[in-house]
Order: sequence, then structure tokens, then C-alpha cells
Amino acid sequence: MADIILEMKSITKEFPGVKALDNVNLVVERGEIHALIGENGAGKSTLMNVLSGTYPAGSYDGEIYYNGELCQFKTLKDSEAKGIVIIHQELALIPLLTIGENMFLGNEKKDRFGNIDWDMTYNEAETHMRQVGLDESAQTLIKDIGTGKQQLVEIAKAFSKNVKLLILDEPTSSLNDEDAKMLLDLLMEFKKNGLTSIIITHKLNEIIYCADKATIIRDGSTIETLVKGVDEFSEDRIIKGMVGRSMDDRYPAREHHVREEIGLEVKNWTVHHPLYHEKVVDKDISFHVHKGEVVGFSGLQGAGRTELAMSIFGKSYGSGISGELYLDGQKVDLKSPEQAIRHKLAYVTEDRKTNGLILGESIRFNTTLARLDKICSNGVIDTTAEKNVAEEMKEAMGTKTPSVEQKVGNLSGGNQQKALLGKWMFTEPDVLILDEPTRGIDVGAKYDIYCLINQMVDEGKSVIMISSEMPELIGMCDRIYIMNEGELRGELDAKEATQEKIMSHIISADK
Repeated sequence: MADIILEMKSITKEFPGVKALDNVNLVVERGEIHALIGENGAGKSTLMNVLSGTYPAGSYDGEIYYNGELCQFKTLKDSEAKGIVIIHQELALIPLLTIGENMFLGNEKKDRFGNIDWDMTYNEAETHMRQVGLDESAQTLIKDIGTGKQQLVEIAKAFSKNVKLLILDEPTSSLNDEDAKMLLDLLMEFKKNGLTSIIITHKLNEIIYCADKATIIRDGSTIETLVKGVDEFSEDRIIKGMVGRSMDDRYPAREHHVREEIGLEVKNWTVHHPLYHEKVVDKDISFHVHKGEVVGFSGLQGAGRTELAMSIFGKSYGSGISGELYLDGQKVDLKSPEQAIRHKLAYVTEDRKTNGLILGESIRFNTTLARLDKICSNGVIDTTAEKNVAEEMKEAMGTKTPSVEQKVGNLSGGNQQKALLGKWMFTEPDVLILDEPTRGIDVGAKYDIYCLINQMVDEGKSVIMISSEMPELIGMCDRIYIMNEGELRGELDAKEATQEKIMSHIISADK
């Protein structure tokens, strides 16, 4: 008989005007890795917020049984007291505090006088850090370790709470392939010791690699649960369950009409760190992008791709920037993002929630932010024009929302990304730099964004795509530049490019 640790029955959760969950059922067995998958907005994170007490009992219908006991969690602390710990996509760590301080924040280790016992804090922190293979001092500041290690800190923090059921929401979205594999291997090692995990991820290859079961949610309802070794457990089968149809081609077909004219050219571009001026972040980089062309930038984390893009975009990153920049054949000196926008250059950040959008404001408000002058008269915003523009961009981007007055923070990840694209398309760019444009979004939303990219280059625009997903670059680009440690290491025609060839350029550069 199956040893069930968690059963969620007929969970229904409504927000004003939206039924986010509609009679969802989930059964998880003890000691398994259970994937929860679906398109953005399907209800995955909402379901886990119900489980964790973020949405308290009474705010939803249905029942939660944990270890056979009916549970009604009112707060996050209630679920954590039972050993249920959730790690969100946006890590809840304070950069200027140490690992140990972060690990016991709100749960401080105190002596008999009520004072914080720092020896106990750091000793216990390092015990849990060793459990997850994190070889750092517990007194290291969070800001001084990479994203992969920060993710391990969050898991070590979960162990400090005596975790029995670990929930990870997009745990690898900000990790490179190597760090992501290390994290998944760690989960499988924990599984051997009896830990149960629920993982939410859009990276289907990760589900195939580590999960025992996969429950698919579509439009707030449970569709099916696939079992490895019993059902077909492939990416194509999972996609069919997610979107309700098979997707024979992940990348939309495009007729390649690359023009002779060059939209953007960079010559001998060098960028120094904004604080440590002696440190070179990007060194002597030269590249170009034709009109009607998608050019990809591949590289491991820390290769300098984002820094390069931001420095080109009105020197919004770096110091001591030197080199030449040409737009449409004309040499330009863009000293600010405002000047870049005026010259029809746009940069879509990889961090939509921090640098791309104002989450507490509406789609209407966000859409026009980068070019307010287009909807102003005598310095006053024309709200009717603003609303009309937002409606047009919503339709053009295919953003799913009942109203442009909806707060951006209430949208799914895929729809936030479309709102961000709409914001920059409103500036009418000729050159568009896309930094990780499909990070953390589902296959259906990815396809929509790929179609928008194809539409842009069909109109003769130049597109730069920075992506950590090599299949995406190969599937979407005309040419691919490879970066490593702040330098260009190679260039490949996408027709000839393979993941192996891209990696060989990176590896040979390390020798």
C-alpha cells in the first residue's frame, strides 16, 4: 500500500474575478520527487501557497491531509512546524547579512539570558551547510556567494527547520546547466534518505531527469499524473498535457531574410567594473548585427553577456567604457538609457521583477514608462491615450489579462514577460536586446515570444538574444557568438551550431 505523505482534495481558490484553482487534487508519496507542472497561470504556485499557509485555511475550499492528519494552516509558520518548507523562485535572503544570520533569521539561537548565541548560530549553520555540500564559512556574506550557492543556503535553511516535505518553486531558473544539475543530483541524494520533494519547473528535461511523478495542471484544474516507468514520461508527452495539444516544433518557422545593412555594430568595446575600476568585465569585444537578423550570445554564468548588453544600452552598467558603437551605420555616443531609447535601441532586462516592471502598478502604467513623452501634452499625461496604447500592446503581445488596469504583480510570469516586451515595443526600437527573454516561463508562452521575435526581424529590426538555453539559441538565431570570461571566444552560423560545438569553444577558452 502506498505511503502517502500529502493529499490535497478538491482545492478551489478564487481571487476577485478569477478562479485560480478549480477542484485540484494532488497526491504525493513519501520519499518521492514529485513534479508539479503547467503553463504560467495554471495555478501551480497558488496551490503551493495554499499548502504552505501563505493563503490561510478559510480563504479556499477543499481539504489538506498531511501524514494522514487534516491540516488547516493559518500561517507559514504553521506548515513549517509540521516540516513543510517552501523555497520560492525569488530567494528570501538578505545580501548584507551572513549565511548564518540568514539561516536563523526569525528563529534566532539564544542563550539562557535571551541574547543571540553566535557560536551556536554559526556552528549549527555549518552543520546544515555540510548537509547540502556547501563549503563556505557561515560568516560569509550572502552578497559574496553566487546564485547557485545561495540556492543551497535556502535548502540548508530548510534543513534547519527539520524539513520533511521540501517544495522548490523554479529552483534552477537562475542557474547555469552545471549548477542546476548539481542541485537536482542533491535532491536525488536527499530522496535516498527519505526526504520528499515537490518541484515546480518549466525545464522539462529536469523533470525527466529527476522526477518520479509529474502532476499536470491546466487552467486551474488537475489534468493527470504521469508516473515514470508506467506512463510515457517524455517532454513531448508532458507538453501535450500542459497545452492540450502536441507541439511538433518548439520554434516557429521563419523565412530568413537577413539584409546586407548592419543595424548595430560594436568595435573594440571594453567595460570596467562600476566599483572596482581596475577589473575588466568585457575586453575588446567586436560584433555586428544585420537588419532582419537574430544574433545569439551564449556563455556560462559570469561570461559578461549582461554587462555587455547594459553597457551598450546607454552605459547603464560599468565604468571606463571605451570602444565604438554604430547604429544604422552612424557612430553614436550613448551616455544614458534615455539617449539609447531616442536612438531606437532597447534593452529587455533578464530581471523583469526588479529592473523591468513596477509590480505594484498596472499594465497601463508600465506600458508607457519608457516613452512617456509620446502620450504627454504640455507635460501632462493623456490617460486616454495611455489606456489606448496599453490596450494595443496587450493585443499585440497576446497578454492574457481581463484589463490593462490589472496590477502587473498579479500576472503570471509569462504574461509579465509579455507586458515587459510591450513596454519596450512601445518605444519603437530598430535594435532590440533581449536578455534571457524566456527565463521562468512555460513552453506555450515561450512559443508566443518566439513568434514576436520572428515578427520583429521580418520587419527588418535587429535582435540580440542572450540565453543560457543553447537549444533556444540554435532554434531561433541566425548566428551565435560565444563569450567566456568577458571575451568573445567564437562565432557560429546557427545552421552548423550544436551544443557540443558551443561548449567546445567555451572549454577550449578555459585551457
